[in-house]
Amino acid sequence: MDSTIRSNLSIREVFRAYFELTKPRIVVLLVFTSVTAMVVAANGLPPLALLIPTIIGGTFAAAGSSAINQYIDREMDAKMTRTARRPIPSGRVRPENALLYGMGLVAWSVLILGIFVNWLAAGLAFLGAIYYVVLYTLILKRNTVVNIVIGGGAGAIPTLVGWAAVVNSLSLEAFILFAIVFYWTPPHSWALAILVNKDYAQANVPMMPVARGERATSWQILLYSIQLVLITLLPGLTLLLPSTDMLGWFYLIAALLLGIGMLRMCVLLLQVTDKPTARRVYKYSSAYLAFLFLAMIIDRLILNFF
Repeated sequence: MDSTIRSNLSIREVFRAYFELTKPRIVVLLVFTSVTAMVVAANGLPPLALLIPTIIGGTFAAAGSSAINQYIDREMDAKMTRTARRPIPSGRVRPENALLYGMGLVAWSVLILGIFVNWLAAGLAFLGAIYYVVLYTLILKRNTVVNIVIGGGAGAIPTLVGWAAVVNSLSLEAFILFAIVFYWTPPHSWALAILVNKDYAQANVPMMPVARGERATSWQILLYSIQLVLITLLPGLTLLLPSTDMLGWFYLIAALLLGIGMLRMCVLLLQVTDKPTARRVYKYSSAYLAFLFLAMIIDRLILNFF
């Protein structure tokens, strides 16, 4: 039946299926955090000769990792309503083709970053792919309730790639950006897990709501969000240190306001632990990270001139 589906696909539908393999929404967010790290590291807009290959290489790394992830998770995806329509379980892409596609994208990512940027950025991008595919997908996801906690490092590595692309080294500031994405991942992912709790239970994936219950998960979302908000204030608080100015007052105020909103949503979820509220937390957390990093860019690109 799968071969019949594939044979009936138009060229446009084939391209769309392979595009879906890359999880484009996630790719856009990861590349955006990488570009933000570049802007902060460069204290302004980095040269286009550096920015463009970093964006291309970062896109290929994230897209390739996602394709390999879907190859590994194809049987699990087929069991869950949320993922059953993905290209492999729906029969639109052969599993082996998805694997080769993903491996090819990751390989191109390393070459592009290594040749046109620097080999530290290339190595970090490759590390991120290995982290996501091997440590998270193969080892953690199916075996432990802390899969998201440890696995969150994969989504945070693009910040290190962006920083290294500009200065060819890593510093405390780079790891602060890494920590922001790292601590953002559990609350964001657990809110989604509450929404699709039944799917994860059916597929025997020990996400926090499945293993500990939705109430305990709500507490964990709040606790991790508190840590997240405190960490997001660090780049702005460097204004108080001599000879240090990572980000300015605009970012600090934006981080504080966004953080208050995040904590408010988490408290609401603790008071009313249901799927509609979890959906609100999930949507807010998605916008939260995007606006937080946008505030960093505005702070460096616009307010840096005043």
